[in-house]
Amino acid sequence: MAPSVAYFCMEFGLHAEFPIYAGGLGILAGDYIKSAHDLGRPVVAVGLRWARGYSRQRLAPDDTPIDDFPEYAADFLEDTRVRVRVRVGTREVEARVWRVTRWGNAPLFLLEPTAEADRWITHRLYEPTLDRRVAQEILLGVGGIRALRKLGLDIDTYHFNEGHAVFAGVEMIAERMAAGATFGDAWAAVREQIVFTTHTPIPAGNEVHPLAELRRLGACCELVDWEMEQIGGDPFSMTVAGLRLARRANAVSTLHGEVSRGMWNAVTGACPIIAITNGVHVPTWQDARIREARGSAAGLWATHRALKLELLAAVALRTGAHLDPDVLTIGFARRAAAYKRSDLIFRDPARIDPLLAGRRLQLVFAGKAHPDDADGRRMVARLVAMARRHPAAVVFVPDYDMTLAQLLTRGVDVWLNNPIRPLEACGTSGMKAALNGVLNFSVLDGWWPEACRHGENGWAIGDGDEDGADRDRRDLDALLNTLEGDVLPAYADRQRWIGMMQASIETVQERFSSDRMVEKYFAQLYAC
Repeated sequence: MAPSVAYFCMEFGLHAEFPIYAGGLGILAGDYIKSAHDLGRPVVAVGLRWARGYSRQRLAPDDTPIDDFPEYAADFLEDTRVRVRVRVGTREVEARVWRVTRWGNAPLFLLEPTAEADRWITHRLYEPTLDRRVAQEILLGVGGIRALRKLGLDIDTYHFNEGHAVFAGVEMIAERMAAGATFGDAWAAVREQIVFTTHTPIPAGNEVHPLAELRRLGACCELVDWEMEQIGGDPFSMTVAGLRLARRANAVSTLHGEVSRGMWNAVTGACPIIAITNGVHVPTWQDARIREARGSAAGLWATHRALKLELLAAVALRTGAHLDPDVLTIGFARRAAAYKRSDLIFRDPARIDPLLAGRRLQLVFAGKAHPDDADGRRMVARLVAMARRHPAAVVFVPDYDMTLAQLLTRGVDVWLNNPIRPLEACGTSGMKAALNGVLNFSVLDGWWPEACRHGENGWAIGDGDEDGADRDRRDLDALLNTLEGDVLPAYADRQRWIGMMQASIETVQERFSSDRMVEKYFAQLYAC
């Protein structure tokens, strides 16, 4: 019998109506629990009910992004009547446990403080102060374990999706010690029940907290300092703790597996890290009309044309910009972070400006920066400035969310991705685009080295070389050379383009669905 699994994650992207997600981590979690439901796998999920979700993005007159955090309606939440208590600082915080199954997902249990005085904990996702972040992680981890116990669920495997949930492991050790086990025996027993997924290869994305602050805030669950140090060190690394608490961990692409093993190879007592490449939920991300039309070249092109017109109509409604449906349209939409280099294509004006002015191509951008990421916010401002400079050929669409992501990954012709290799752990937006016959044009990072057949189902930017001080210049030259020498000529050959669209769809449907990912989790990660 398959093990029963409790999947912990700080965010879940199920639908735009329920904005308790920030980006790829949450969308992955949402796709995972949808596929678990579709496959009938014994999975429940644990998260937090964010009062305001992530930010809504609009643009100021000077083109800088402004972030609002409006409340949203959630009358579909079912109160389980279960209440749990956790200590945060000097307070005993009571939390209710909600249940969500609205979007064809495995049961999702969300914790939320009941008292107004404690609502600051779940006021909004990823607030930056140490007290708020640690309080959120206590509620997710410690509260999540206590909620599962009160719900009476028999769990075999606890899956921590990123380091935010590792206090769940601390709570599980404390439970066993309270029953008389030694710290070493409790840790060894708990480790047999936990698996861990590591995502970001960016050092700043791997949280570290001073141990004294964790003790002040109540995250240690009665473990003494030397016990906590054995798990995560001092300062306490959430990723190191995840690797030491788990019997097995996974990275989210083959390349990311190599990078992660290199990053964490000096961590004593770390579990082995295997690679299970992410996938996407096909019913959510592939338009039904594409599924119906993919066997017919004429039907596939007509469907793509209809989806492109829908996207351009939405762009016009949101921005006032009217793009040409007959021009090659390139999409770039993802979280605005410096390493993703959203503005790379503009860094050689002598080459890109004539292509834009000559109506050879047009570009659609979207993406939010973290509200506290100054570099990311400046990146958005630069993209908006480029849209002002090229109003007929470049547009930035604010407030990127799941609805806009679906429109973009179905409606553009080409999906551009040019991160600094190897900092893109996976990059599932490209999978969503490929499912709809949108051709990937990407640096060989994340999932793309596993999928790319250059000139057949998309294109590679460069050869995967990561070395050299002139990396940005080299990648930019490769991008523009491939764009001019391969992408634009292919777009002029309708039959060749349609053949590449069909190959793109087949690549992802066969190898990069979240159904395949879930089955690999059960076979390779959860199996004892």
